[in-house]
Amino acid sequence: MDSPKTAYLETGFWLSIQMSDGMEVALKVFNLQLEGAFASFDTECEMLSNIRHRNLIKVISCCSQIDFKALLLNCMPNGNLDKWLYFQNFSLNVLQRLNILIDVASALECLYHGYETPIIHCDLKPSNILLDDDMGAHVADFGIAKRLGGGDSMTRTMTLATIGYMAPEYGMEGMVTRRGDVYSFGIVVMETFTRRKPIDEIFAGEMSLKLWVANSLDAGAVVKVVDATLLGIEEDHDFVS
Repeated sequence: MDSPKTAYLETGFWLSIQMSDGMEVALKVFNLQLEGAFASFDTECEMLSNIRHRNLIKVISCCSQIDFKALLLNCMPNGNLDKWLYFQNFSLNVLQRLNILIDVASALECLYHGYETPIIHCDLKPSNILLDDDMGAHVADFGIAKRLGGGDSMTRTMTLATIGYMAPEYGMEGMVTRRGDVYSFGIVVMETFTRRKPIDEIFAGEMSLKLWVANSLDAGAVVKVVDATLLGIEEDHDFVS
């Protein structure tokens, strides 16, 4: 077995391991010192052990000890969407971005309509969208996901999701709905084609990524917000109004 590669997360860390037979797997180890880590592990085990779709991360096995909790997952060698949008020496063309978003939409469709009780991800963002060898997208990190009860269109939670991606009703009232996930997906779509995070420093006062894009569409000036690398031009930082 080769030496593992490590990537650190807010909730723990990943180990990318190549087995002696050449198979690559990923071990997601939870930081049990963090508040909610045990609940997050239990939720991911329960959710991912019972769902299957080509665009959802696949759990191979779960390891649960008193002082150690981890998930063995399919390896995603191309990292996450966040890396491909913002790290140096990484870039995506228009078709790659579109295909990634189609994959994510397919995963959400499965979560909402593929099972008797719909599953709400609750924390959709680029760092939770993992990419395989062929740049296919796999939605991951179900640590705060929720199931809707039979016939219910919403539930409530006390767990906050990521600022900038969660729907207003989620942040203010803890309301968990499919519409909230779709809101997050809309933010991801805008971020993917503008290469601007919803908490980017250029958004001051009342300005937001959503309003910035909407204003550009109304003015017929969408070219001003599209990622400059897609247009082959130099990036201009002085255009938010």
